[in-house]
Amino acid sequence: MSQPAVLSSRKPNTSEATMFKILFIIGLCHLLNDAIQAVVPAMFPILEKSMGLSFTQLGIIAFSLNMVSSVMQPIVGFITDKKPLPYALPVGLTFTLIGILGLGFASSFGLIVLSVLFIGLGSAVFHPEGSRVAYMAAGNRRGLAQSIYQVGGNTGQALAPLITALILVPLGQIGASWFTVVAALAVILLVYIANWYHQRLIVSPNVTKKKKSSAGTNKGLTKEVKTTLVLILLLIFARTWYTSGITNFYTFYAINEYSLSIKQSQLFLFAFLVSGAVGTFFGGPLSDRFGKKTIISISMLTTVPFSILIPYAPPTLAFIFLIIAGFILMTSFSVTVVYAQELVPGKIGTMSGLTVGLAFGMGAIGSVGLGYIADWIGMQSMIRWLGVLPLLGIIAFLLPTDKKIIEWNKQEI
Repeated sequence: MSQPAVLSSRKPNTSEATMFKILFIIGLCHLLNDAIQAVVPAMFPILEKSMGLSFTQLGIIAFSLNMVSSVMQPIVGFITDKKPLPYALPVGLTFTLIGILGLGFASSFGLIVLSVLFIGLGSAVFHPEGSRVAYMAAGNRRGLAQSIYQVGGNTGQALAPLITALILVPLGQIGASWFTVVAALAVILLVYIANWYHQRLIVSPNVTKKKKSSAGTNKGLTKEVKTTLVLILLLIFARTWYTSGITNFYTFYAINEYSLSIKQSQLFLFAFLVSGAVGTFFGGPLSDRFGKKTIISISMLTTVPFSILIPYAPPTLAFIFLIIAGFILMTSFSVTVVYAQELVPGKIGTMSGLTVGLAFGMGAIGSVGLGYIADWIGMQSMIRWLGVLPLLGIIAFLLPTDKKIIEWNKQEI
């Protein structure tokens, strides 16, 4: 027996070990990537003043970023499911580096949009392959592994208020170019990850194609799997619409309702986002212990009392409720990714692209709808009705159990 064959035959035993070093590095890269992406909306007040951009033009910039980074993710995932591309990770972040450098020095609206497209493309390439790395390094603790990976991204997004206050406000547009250093660090780390990824594929070429025959054959997806996938996407849309509503509009509500300054309202938003990042981390290991369906159901429905009460509470209590709601709601974030990946085995990148990328794209569209509703019925009324959205978590009771999904996969083999 050849040496590669020996290694390959032994790999199933070692694959159960969780590779925390790889998980922490890919989680850090996720933080750096999403922090760079968060620079774009954080720059809107600066660009509006320095370049005289209209709200329509700012909307085009946001739409360009979200559509490229979100809609492209399932496409990238589908391609890399057929042929994994380890070195796409550093290449993708190189696109991001070019984009953030261009954003810092762009002198026209067209150049800003072009720079943002590069940032979005880099993010679209990074996310599905990053999720695959987390899957490969997970061993038998997929919930924990996905939590470590996803908490990096959510933490990066939570840094947006700090980025605005500490870097962009003092330095202006050129401050964005400072993040080329962040992008360069991510590229270096991802070269290391790509080398590990490449070697892992040589030793165990089917490591990400386990049970591929169950859902990746010409038989296609069964009716039960398709129905379940629709349900999980609906839950993700509801969660994303709620978080988008809070992220994009709650500061306006807090300023008007509590007479807060812009800086004070940003603290409310920062608290919500940071607590969500912490919740993301704890959700994965909890799902490994109690089951994915259980955590998804509890996460959505336990949020409801707090989400409904937030608009009616005084400032201090609203601040506390935001922290609690952010934590509980986001415990399901990484869990839904793993649930979808196990629902359709062998399609790790595609499922990651659907649950994270396309869902966030729909969330962006949902936030536009929420803005229209706010114009129609008023910001206060919109925020109050927003708190009802997590009630859609009742759909989670229709999801098949983790045990049932395992049975489906065995039947298809």
